[in-house]
Amino acid sequence: MRNLLTFLFRYRGILVFVVLEIVSLVLLIRNSAYQRAAFFNSANTYAGQVLEVRTRIYDYFRLADVNQALVAENARLRQQLYRSDLSQRQPDSLAVAGDSSGVQLRPDSVLLGTRALPTRAAEFPLVPARVINQSLRRVDNYLTLNVGSRQGVRPGMGVLTAAGVVGRVRQVSEHYATVTSVLHSKTTLSAKIKRDNTFGTIRWLGDDPTHASLDYIPRQNVLVRGDSVVTSGYNAIFPEGILIGTIDRYVKEPDKNFWTVDVRLAVNFANLTYVYVIGPQPRAAERDTLEARSGLRPDVGGRGEEEQP
Repeated sequence: MRNLLTFLFRYRGILVFVVLEIVSLVLLIRNSAYQRAAFFNSANTYAGQVLEVRTRIYDYFRLADVNQALVAENARLRQQLYRSDLSQRQPDSLAVAGDSSGVQLRPDSVLLGTRALPTRAAEFPLVPARVINQSLRRVDNYLTLNVGSRQGVRPGMGVLTAAGVVGRVRQVSEHYATVTSVLHSKTTLSAKIKRDNTFGTIRWLGDDPTHASLDYIPRQNVLVRGDSVVTSGYNAIFPEGILIGTIDRYVKEPDKNFWTVDVRLAVNFANLTYVYVIGPQPRAAERDTLEARSGLRPDVGGRGEEEQP
C-alpha cells in the first residue's frame, strides 16, 4: 500500500494530466455532433476488425463442422437442380422441389425463405455477408456483418438467410454493419399466414430465441399447426413470401378477440453464419414520402413498416 501511494504521489502530475485529457475528450464528443459521429465510426471500424480476427481464429477450429454444413447444403441444392422427374425439367429454369406454388429457380437465383430471388435483380439487390458477432441472451439482440457502405449496404436494408428473415441493418461503417435481429424487443415484422393470407405482426417476447409471437389473428380464423408464416409484402424492406416461421402453438383466451399464437422461427440464430443483405425497392423512398404526407402509420394488423430501434 505504501509503494502504491508513493507511486501515485511521484507521478501525480502525469496522472492528473491524463484524467483531464480523458474528461476533455468525453466533453468534446458529447457536445459536438461531428466529433461524436467521427468517434463512433472509428470505434465501429476498429471493433469490427477485432471481431473479424476473432472470428477467423474461431472458424479455424471449427472447419470440420463448416465443411459438413456445406456438404449438406450442396446436397440440398443438387436435389433442387436435378429432379428425378426429368419430364418436368425445363432448359432455363427449374422448379423448386416440394413447392406447390410453382416457384421457379433460375441459375442466377438464390432460394431464400422458400422464395427464389435473382442475385442481380435491380428490384431487390443481394449482398452476401458473413456474421462475425451476434448476441442471443439479451432482450435486444444484434448481429455484426463483415460488409459495409463500400459493398453498398445502407441502414434500413433487410437481412435474410436461405431459411428466412434475420433482421434489419441498423448502422453501417465502411466495412462493417450492425443488424437489429428479429430477436429484439422493438423489432416487428409485417407477416401473413400463407395458407389463407391472414395478416398479423411478428414480435419477439424476449425469452425463447426459437419462437416469436404472431399477433392480431382474429379468433374466428381457423389455425393449423405447421402453417407457414411469411412476409406480407406491405413494406419495402422484404419481398412478399419470405418465410419467417411456422405456427407451433395457439390458444384462444376468453378475454381477447385475437388468438395467442407462437411461431417457431425458421432461422436458427444459434448457428447463424452466412446471410444476404437485401436492398429496398427503388421506389421505397417515394412510397415512404407519400405515406408520410398522408399520415399513414403502421396499423395494428402489422401491415406497415417494421419498427427500427
